Amino acid sequence: MQRRVLPAVLAGFAALGLAACQQEPQRTVVVVPSQACDTSFRVVNNSGLTVERLYFSHSSLGAWGADQLGTSVLPPGRFVNYRANNAGNYDFRVVWTNGQAAELRGVNICRASQITVTNRGLVAT
Repeated sequence: MQRRVLPAVLAGFAALGLAACQQEPQRTVVVVPSQACDTSFRVVNNSGLTVERLYFSHSSLGAWGADQLGTSVLPPGRFVNYRANNAGNYDFRVVWTNGQAAELRGVNICRASQITVTNRGLVAT
């Protein structure tokens, strides 16, 4: 009788061993960013001239679109607030009243909260 029990016990251990080697079911892990991208930013004119036109667009578009100031202007020492429609990199262009222009390309709008117009051009911070 012991000879018959031994194979049954070994088979039971083998079954347990096989069960232990089976892979766990796959689990889906969803990574949620700790903070959503804030696409709001401020354009500050720290130059000595009035900004007559302001353009910004997503870098992937390759076109400036409409003047964001519309019928307004941005005098020295003033600022204006905006919110971009999408996250990602943006290109900026200003044209002063004297016709001179400056551009800044590839600004990550999730990291920069201010575009400063200086006499030498545009700076993102």
